[in-house]
Amino acid sequence: MIITTQLTKTYNGTTVLNIPHLEIPKGQSFGLVGNNGAGKTTYFSLLLDLIQPTTGSIENNNIAVHTSEAWKPHTSAFIDESFLIGYLTAEEYFYFIGELRNQSKADVDALVAQFEDFFHGEILNQKKYLRDLSKGNQKKAGIVAALIGHPEVIILDEPFANLDPSTQIQLKSIIKELAQQKGITVLVSSHDLMHVTDVCERIVVLEKGEVINDIVTSQETLKELEAYFSRASAV
Repeated sequence: MIITTQLTKTYNGTTVLNIPHLEIPKGQSFGLVGNNGAGKTTYFSLLLDLIQPTTGSIENNNIAVHTSEAWKPHTSAFIDESFLIGYLTAEEYFYFIGELRNQSKADVDALVAQFEDFFHGEILNQKKYLRDLSKGNQKKAGIVAALIGHPEVIILDEPFANLDPSTQIQLKSIIKELAQQKGITVLVSSHDLMHVTDVCERIVVLEKGEVINDIVTSQETLKELEAYFSRASAV
């Protein structure tokens, strides 16, 4: 379980995130939506201890992430291309992540082989550095790398961006399987309301760093979100 308590982040006197309390149960597919500047990436950065909170804390499996690294072995993420190592090939990168997560090359090969269709023959055995792949293929490599080592929590920031429609559909199936069949907690931030509604059983709306709505996904959720953002754009 991920528990957020009295969490704030302030820059130069401006509070960009203020979440008094938020709980994400184990095995939940959780969506975070909001306009640019709403605080989505800030929250994920705090969750991954990439930045320090001004006040409060986030606990991941009863571990305050900014005071201990004990949460790292069971948590993985792909936020953006900065998580990649550009001078490695995809295979080299996968093996590197495998070593960090105590996985053998055989373990890594077995997992990566499951995503051959997802890669569309454009990533493996190409003798290309990650920096030379398209943005979409970099994203695919980063997402699959986040699955190495049997993580219990996976954090994906804008996973559908730069992917073609076929790959977006495949990714939605992957995310659903992770949460529904494997019991993995999956956190997804996205500007694409349709995709996040399709894959997440719960969606939280952020506005100016605060939780405006906390929705259990239903058939009406997409319309509800579209109506909210239509009103927000009119203000």
